[in-house]
Order: sequence, then C-alpha cells, then structure tokens
Amino acid sequence: MNAFAYATALSADSAVGLVRDNGRFIAGGIDLLGEMKEGLAEPALLVNIKKLPGTREVVAADARWSLGANVTLTELAGHAELRRALPAIGEAADEVGSAQMRNVATLGGNLAQHSRCWYYRHRELRCLKKGGPRCLARGGQTKYHSLFSATRCLSPCVSNLAMALTALDATVVVQRKAKTVTLTMAELYDAAWRNGRLHHSLEPTDLILRIEVNAEPDRRSTYLQMAEKNDFDWALVSCAASARVQAGRLSQVRLVLGCVAPVPWRRREAEALLEGRAPSEDVATAAADLLLKDAEPSEHNGYKVPLARALVKRALARLAS
Repeated sequence: MNAFAYATALSADSAVGLVRDNGRFIAGGIDLLGEMKEGLAEPALLVNIKKLPGTREVVAADARWSLGANVTLTELAGHAELRRALPAIGEAADEVGSAQMRNVATLGGNLAQHSRCWYYRHRELRCLKKGGPRCLARGGQTKYHSLFSATRCLSPCVSNLAMALTALDATVVVQRKAKTVTLTMAELYDAAWRNGRLHHSLEPTDLILRIEVNAEPDRRSTYLQMAEKNDFDWALVSCAASARVQAGRLSQVRLVLGCVAPVPWRRREAEALLEGRAPSEDVATAAADLLLKDAEPSEHNGYKVPLARALVKRALARLAS
C-alpha cells in the first residue's frame, strides 16, 4: 500500500472538492481498503465522509423514508420500524458479510462497491475493468459470473442492498459537482451494462448522500439469497421482490435478480405476467422463465439458473403468505 494523505470533510461540497485530485471517499472502507492493499487503488488522498451532516440518519416522514449513506448495515438490519415498513432492506443488510463487517460497512458503500471478480481482484492480471483489452472471464472460470453475457464484462453486480432497493423503486440522491441529482436505481447501474470498464454509473467525484424510498400501503417486500456458506459469504444468486397484495393476489410487482448480471436484473414482462394473479407454482415458474429467458449460462455457472428459479418462487410465495 502506497503512502496517502487523509482529510475529514464536513460538508458534501468540501468532500467533492477534496477528492478531485486523485482522491477517494472513505466511510466504512471495507471495499476500498481491500483494493488498496491489493494494489488496485492508489489514491493520494482519502477523504473521510463519516461526519457529513444528514448521512447517519434514518428518517420517516409521511411514509417516505430517507436513509443516509453512512448508516451502517447493522443499523439498517436492526431498525425495527424500517424492518416492519420495508422488510427487504433489513433482510438484505442481514446477509452482508459478518457481524463485524456490518458494524462498519455503510449503505452507500454497499451500493458503490467495485467488482468482486477474481480476475479483477488479482493484482497480476489486467482485465477489461483495469484497462486491459478483454474480459478474462470469457474463456476462463465463470463460477461466480453473470448469466447474461450481452455485455463485454461478465462480472455481476453483487450488492445486496441494490437488489432490495431496486425492488422498492428507491431513488439515490448524489452530490455531483456543485449540485445534487437524483438517480433511479436503474440509472445508478446502467453505465456498467453499457461499458464493461465501469462498476456503476457514478463518476469518481460523485458522492451518494442518501437513499429515498416510499413505504406504500399494502406493499410487501422480501429479499432472499443462496450462498455456499450460511454466514460471511457472497451470494451465488439473490432475489428481491415487492408487490401490493390483496386477497392473495399480486399487483405492481417488482422482481429483481442479483449476481446474474452487471446490473440488478429485471424484466417487465415477467412482472406483468404476475399482475392480478396469485403466485401459484405454475405462475411463479412462468415468471421465472421470462426473467431468465435471455440467460446464457457458461460451463461453470449453469447452476445459477435453477437457483434463480427457486428463489423467485420462494420470494413470490413469501409475499403472498
């Protein structure tokens, strides 16, 4: 790890100004410090953003929740009122890493984390995301990689909170230069679909301030994942879902798969199929098939397809129960 300077920002404007000259934001530091130790990131300045006003709060007003970017995952998982209103958020936070990691890892950091691909993380390899000519997963080991391969990079989005918040139609408030902008969850990640060198749509000086999400009447939500270990492990596949539920029937469904594409994966036709219907075995199977219809599993990750189908069925059944 190279030498670096350290500064604490007391406002979003000062944080953005400080980080412009080869700097990086740091809050929990779970992802960034790992990259620095592996030589993947060499910032000249770390800008501590933990003291930015309004970024450590969880606030509800008129059924609209504001979640500060510096709220820890432990705080999200343990917030009883939030868990009742928007259970998918707490369920997703619960599944991240270990208890020790959740105590320091932040909501903003979970959304903005970089690729977990072993080709990207290997200090001796120069993959597409590190400026190389191609994605090394193509023709390589793809056990943990994307099912949807229409993009140049096969590294999937693995943020638990991204899936839950996408299913809840959340928006992300970002400090971009001298102004704040609001992004949908799709907008937060769509650049990674279009450009294999990117992890998300944030510029190096973009700073997530908070996430805003409505707790709509009669809308239920859930998050599920499958991993190789019960604790302290990345998901192999994850699924988040939300819907209004009346008399066991679903409406306004949002169904999202994680760890299968560079972005949270949705298909509108799969959601439309569920409109006004009870999630029977046949209906859930048909929705899962539509969600996965463009999947192109490789030799090593075909197992993700049945996992995804099972998670979709379980998530829909949980919503209706």
